[in-house]
Amino acid sequence: MVEFKPKFEQKEIKYEEMRIYTDEELHNYTEDEVKDFKCKHDISTVEQLESGPWPSFVADLKREALHRKRLADDRVMIPKDVIEDLLGQLEVSFRDGETHWKHGGIVGVFGYGGGVIGRYSDMPDKFPGIAAFHTMRVNQPASKFYKTDYLRTLCDLWEFRGSGIFNMHGSTGDIIFLGTNTEQLEPIFFELTHHLQQDLGGSGSNLRTPSCCIGKARCEWSCIDTQDMCYELTTYYQDELHRPAFPYKFKFKFDGCPNCCVASIARADLSFIGTWRDEIRIDQEAVQAYIHGEIPPNGGAFADRDWGKFDIYEEVINRCPAQCMYMEDGKLIIDNKECVRCMHCINVMPEALRPGTDTGVTILIGAKAPILEGAQLSMVIIPFMRAEPPYDNIKEKVIEPIWEWWMEEGKNRERVGELIQRQGVRKLLEVLKVPAFPQLVKEPRSNPYIFWKEEDVPGGWERDIKEFRKRHPR
Repeated sequence: MVEFKPKFEQKEIKYEEMRIYTDEELHNYTEDEVKDFKCKHDISTVEQLESGPWPSFVADLKREALHRKRLADDRVMIPKDVIEDLLGQLEVSFRDGETHWKHGGIVGVFGYGGGVIGRYSDMPDKFPGIAAFHTMRVNQPASKFYKTDYLRTLCDLWEFRGSGIFNMHGSTGDIIFLGTNTEQLEPIFFELTHHLQQDLGGSGSNLRTPSCCIGKARCEWSCIDTQDMCYELTTYYQDELHRPAFPYKFKFKFDGCPNCCVASIARADLSFIGTWRDEIRIDQEAVQAYIHGEIPPNGGAFADRDWGKFDIYEEVINRCPAQCMYMEDGKLIIDNKECVRCMHCINVMPEALRPGTDTGVTILIGAKAPILEGAQLSMVIIPFMRAEPPYDNIKEKVIEPIWEWWMEEGKNRERVGELIQRQGVRKLLEVLKVPAFPQLVKEPRSNPYIFWKEEDVPGGWERDIKEFRKRHPR
């Protein structure tokens, strides 16, 4: 395991020194009182969401509404009934079948172009508590490690200056503060940066908050230090994160191994996935122990299911997508040059198989959700690259050339994956100065035309007509 060390001295946050609310204020209601709570608006449709067998956000919002109602007026900086108004507007939205949030608006904190998403109600007269209900994105720590003192301090801050409700975490990774008014944005930003050493995340047409898996901190399969790489690129590209200059959003995500726990292959414009380029390490004795039932497969994750005796052919060899595994003389053999790094065999027999030791990253580009051209997974552009601090090879040879091309050629609200669709993979390879390789071929060509570049044609485009007529007289 690897200890992650930040670049700058970290302030130790002690909740007892920074807390805003007393224990009595935090526990100012009972569960019975929550059950009897009546919102000031009719929310009968919304309350139907409490009737199922699963936990309901409506019940949580009622707790928060009752909690705020019991606080003194000077103990919150935005309307105490903000949650009740939120529930009331949700009820109207359910009945009307349409949202009553107006889209965006230019709002933020001084010096930053991102981090705050403006949100306004289109029914401010009926629901004044949420006339302005802005969202703030807070940059999460790498791998989302927290101490309870930090989380409690964060909760107190948002209870005092916001609605008290937030998401852990948004789809990009940020801590999402849900709902405050414009006047509280700067004070919250000051408290976060000066007292909690916590920055805002990205929003808008900029670098969104990078996120990573748990990496070498607690995962034995991680081939790279995802925390260090995520932290380094987050701090190095602060300007790109906070001052929108891109055609649209751009996301980094870091997976320590091909298990892809952050799902970077589906959710990042630039995906970094830890890999190896030598051989999978095999412990043949452990292989035999799995075969003979001495070690449970999958780390015992399915021990409660009666699937019968472990069958290495049915559960490992025949499920290899590359068909690169076989048994010979009682030993497991892997044709490593055919291995596609799917991790299935390693996941099933973790005590027998391990990734190689010559590690780095596979870099992929272009994943996105449906916007213009539909959802797509990222494609491999660099099968293997060293990933060692300060990652200058990745910054200078991959990230910055892509950004320069995208900012020059990308249309407004066009993701880099859509630019690749529009201009072609060949253009991307020219930008990166990477030769084409067979794995880039998605399907056989369907276009009968070949478009040559002038430098690829002997003599270029210019021709001397007299010389031509000497060879081809009329």
